[in-house]
Formats: sequence, structure tokens, C-alpha cells
Amino acid sequence: MKTVRAGLLAAVSGVSLLAMAAPGAYAAGMPQLDFHNPLVTGQVIWGAVIFLGFYLVLSRVMLPRVGRVLEDRSTRISSDLEVARAAKQDADKAVAELQQARKDALAEAQANLQKALDEEQRASEQKMQEINARLASEISDAEQRVAAEKVRAFAALKDIAADTTQALVTRLTGSAADAALVAQKVEGASAHRTL
Repeated sequence: MKTVRAGLLAAVSGVSLLAMAAPGAYAAGMPQLDFHNPLVTGQVIWGAVIFLGFYLVLSRVMLPRVGRVLEDRSTRISSDLEVARAAKQDADKAVAELQQARKDALAEAQANLQKALDEEQRASEQKMQEINARLASEISDAEQRVAAEKVRAFAALKDIAADTTQALVTRLTGSAADAALVAQKVEGASAHRTL
């Protein structure tokens, strides 16, 4: 508004200066500035009236509308910026919550994994203890069976050795050997063998 008024004042001042300088200008060969001519004066007056009309229409009708449009646009931009700031804050808050939920879920998953690993390790240790106990029991039973079989085999071996010795003595000497003496010698040899 102020620039339009300043422009109007400059135009009016320029016209009045031209009017004062016109007699000398006409003498120099510028008939368009001869203000003694009624056509030039009428043109200048009508130009000023038209300029004043344009100024009044612009300053009273058009410029307030443009000002309102600019003000509405500025208000809309400000409100849009506020909405955008609020949306950004909400988005930042949602991202922070998402990151925290991710960290919590990761920590919970690691805790669950560690718990499952610990339970599996305890279960495998318990199974290993059960297997070791069962194997120890089976080994003990097997050793007892082997020892019993060894005793039975040695007992059977004594009988076989006594029978074989009697048969060899009878074959070599032609006479039957004393069964008690053969049994005693076999018993002594087997006792010496087990030591």
C-alpha cells in the first residue's frame, strides 16, 4: 500500500514538473509538452483521472482481496506446518516406541533362547547321567556274568583237565591213575594259574 501511494505521489510530482518545464521544452521542439495546447492539457488531466481511478480501484478493491488471499494462504501454510510438526512428533514417537519394542523383543527372545538352552543342557546332562548309570549297571552286570562264566569255565576246565590227565596217564603208563591224586595236582595247578 505504501509503495503504491509513494508511486502516485511521484507521478503527480512528475506531471507538475513537466507542466512547469513545458514552455522551454516546446521551444526545444517537443510539442507533446506544450501545455498551452488544450489537447495536451486534456490528455494530462484525463491521464491523471484514469490513473487516480485505477489507483482507487486497486487500493480499495483489488489489493485488499490480494491481501486477504495472501493472509489466508499464510494462515493455511502456518496451520499446515503445525500439522506437519505434530505429525513429525507423532512419527518420531512411534519410531522410538518401535525401536524400544524391538529392543524389548530382542532381549526377551535372547532370554527365552538362553532359558531353552539351559533347560536343554540340564535335560541332556540328566540323560547323560541316566545313560552313564545304566551303562555302569550293565558293565557291572556284565563283569559279574563274565566272572561267573570264568569261575564256571575254570570249574569245567578242572574237570576236563582231570579227565584228560587221567586219560594221558592211562595211555602212557597203561595203568589207571589215582583220581584223587590227579584231582589234587589239577587243583594245585589251577590255583597256581589263577594267582
